[in-house]
Amino acid sequence: MIYWAPLLHLYQPPTQLYGVLKKVCNESYRPLVRLFRELPHARATVNINGVLTEMLDEHGMSDVVEGLREQSEQGQLEFTGSGKYHPILPLIPQNEMKRQIVHNFQTNRRFFGELYSPQGFFPPELAYSRDIVKPILDTGHNWMILSGVACPETFPRDTIYYIASTGQRLAVFFRDDTLSNQISFKQTDAKGFVQSLKELQKEKNNTYVITAMDAETFGHHIAHWEELFLAEVYEILKSGAKPPPMKPLTQAQSTGLAKEHGSPLSTPEVIETKEIEVVTISQLLELFPLDKPIEPYPSSWSTSRDDIQAGNYYPLWKGKGNHIHQLQWRHLKIAFDLAKKALKVINTESGKYYADIARGLLDRALHSDQFWWANPKARLDINMVNRGLLQQDEVIFNAYKAITISNLSEEEKAECWYRVIASRDIRGKIIDLLLATV
Repeated sequence: MIYWAPLLHLYQPPTQLYGVLKKVCNESYRPLVRLFRELPHARATVNINGVLTEMLDEHGMSDVVEGLREQSEQGQLEFTGSGKYHPILPLIPQNEMKRQIVHNFQTNRRFFGELYSPQGFFPPELAYSRDIVKPILDTGHNWMILSGVACPETFPRDTIYYIASTGQRLAVFFRDDTLSNQISFKQTDAKGFVQSLKELQKEKNNTYVITAMDAETFGHHIAHWEELFLAEVYEILKSGAKPPPMKPLTQAQSTGLAKEHGSPLSTPEVIETKEIEVVTISQLLELFPLDKPIEPYPSSWSTSRDDIQAGNYYPLWKGKGNHIHQLQWRHLKIAFDLAKKALKVINTESGKYYADIARGLLDRALHSDQFWWANPKARLDINMVNRGLLQQDEVIFNAYKAITISNLSEEEKAECWYRVIASRDIRGKIIDLLLATV
């Protein structure tokens, strides 16, 4: 039997323009919700970052959120955890990783209720380093998905690898990069994809395949692709019977996942076909055995083998030789340092006011898009880069204001002021590079 576990990733940055959000919603999110409503036998694993959940609600698009909630209740969708503002987790401090993960859970739990009890974790851009394991385990997840390029062993088809950490096990699933990219770049069709799945089956053995991609691929990046590809694949695999609803996890199950890996948390039935069954990723834990511990390569789903060998693990967000990236991260380091200092030294209500603003803005200022759009490979967008830079600048602005009205010595305030001046110089250099880019 072949088990196919598709994952859809929904995300828009906090700096996204309303017109673009509306366009993506109409072209992709609403059609996908409609697809799952019309095909009750279809199922998938879904990641939606909390920032997008909030934006959809704030901008009158809560029907998408409600649709995802209903389809989760019907057992068609399972949710994953992630970082709320879609930061590149390996590039930020561990305490910031955990903060982003917790805020993501709190936001999505507010909108989806107890249906949002993720077993699995989706690192933004599938960016991995060993440092992200502890925050993921500490927040109650028992599996994580990574890009296939991160796999250091024989690619798993009938077993599951795991990462060992302080007596705990974090199961690791790897997406099939080849099949996922073929779908994302319209290099296959529904029948060709199903045939590819069949060809991967080992003789007399059960096999699993995971595809993962941006949900915006369907309808926004590729017009009507949710109908021409995704719906057609589901129809090919249709069993003709609606699967029973999945029971939501209890709070005890959600928090105990990392400690008691391997015990079934729910036993939803899979969709029956003659050769291929569609399942959620969490169901694979019930269908396949754990194999052995591994150490995945630092990487992302935009990292190549050559990048890994060159130590260029996150080329689209902190690429070697990318001067704009280097300046962006130097600017963000100043924002980190001043926000931390402001929170440490506040001693008045007015100081707390500005320090809290800086802290809240810092969460948003970590989003990945400002770095992605600063890469020529990603079709440089100077406005997306500049909007991210403005968010970082607002962190610095409010943090320094809090510092000025604290009881720090004049010498210490002067040191912080020099950091503000340095940030202005860095920002000017970035702007000059953006304006000079053809």
